[in-house]
Amino acid sequence: MFKPIFSISPECATALMSIEARREDVDIMPVSAAVYAGLRHTMRLKATHFSTRIEGNSLTIEDVARLVEAGVKEGKNRDEKEVLGYYDALDQIDKWVDQGDVISERQIQILHGICYRNQAEPTPYRDGGCAIGGRDGITYLPPEADDVPELMTDLVEWIRTALTEHQLPVPIIAGIAHYQFVTIHPYFDGNGRTGRLLTTLILHQNGYGMQGIYNLEEHYVDALNAYYDALTVGPSHNYYLGQAEADITEWVTYFCTGMAAACESLRRQIEMAQREERVDQRQLLRTLSHSQRRVASLFVDQAEVTSQEIGEVLGVQRQRANQLCRQWCEEEFLVISNASRRSRRYRLAAKYEAQFS
Repeated sequence: MFKPIFSISPECATALMSIEARREDVDIMPVSAAVYAGLRHTMRLKATHFSTRIEGNSLTIEDVARLVEAGVKEGKNRDEKEVLGYYDALDQIDKWVDQGDVISERQIQILHGICYRNQAEPTPYRDGGCAIGGRDGITYLPPEADDVPELMTDLVEWIRTALTEHQLPVPIIAGIAHYQFVTIHPYFDGNGRTGRLLTTLILHQNGYGMQGIYNLEEHYVDALNAYYDALTVGPSHNYYLGQAEADITEWVTYFCTGMAAACESLRRQIEMAQREERVDQRQLLRTLSHSQRRVASLFVDQAEVTSQEIGEVLGVQRQRANQLCRQWCEEEFLVISNASRRSRRYRLAAKYEAQFS
């Protein structure tokens, strides 16, 4: 069974306290629905841009925004396919969070399929050996392919147990999961992106999503050498010669201090947005569920939506979307703007719609 070796350094402990403070700040900060939707969209674009940039993607943040906002479904080249895949994987994570799913190996394999192959199907683990090289030759030899399935099963079992039994703070569990995933290196390629998505999945599933308006990927790029240095531990570059039993205190500290910095950056961005738009809708927005917040974002660019569009953004079937629409009309979140059975459309209730006018 996987058992990480690490200690919580003073810097890590300070970072964990800061994360909790910022997490509470974000929850109670007054921000309008329009500002929230704008921040969330910007953060998704940044997460996509910076995570793929780490792997050498040449597209700018403006290029990523152009592709996503134009509704492009299939990239023309590798760079476009990478950013569209990563953005879609983030969307898939949101759907799992809405559905209350528990982390599984299948989810990890699907995330790899989306971000690496642009297909929402589980990717089998690698079936052969591989070596990671750098300018000075081989820098890391991952475990043999035959050992990968058992190692991945152990990792996911450890994550689920640690979360269920509250053995460690969630940020530490997410950081260790990231480290161990890229150490196992279960795929020939795409491990870095999938590892960062795994981190996001764990945080968002367990109350550290910060409403989807912050990202860790930008921090990794800002301190890229430190990112790689913190991941490179152990007495040997061979997994079987000490890498598996290495002390990962340095990585855990790096991860938690980076997350604290990202949370602090988010607090500053919200304060800036508040100064630009002084609308306090804290009490109103706190009544919305995570799913309602996502649906509300649809109304940034349009006044009316269909149940089919709602189903698509939430990743649910048409029947379930219709049920939610009826429920939300009763709760005065939505109102029917076109009662025709074939072309029924919905608007936000006036108290919410005012935030998007």
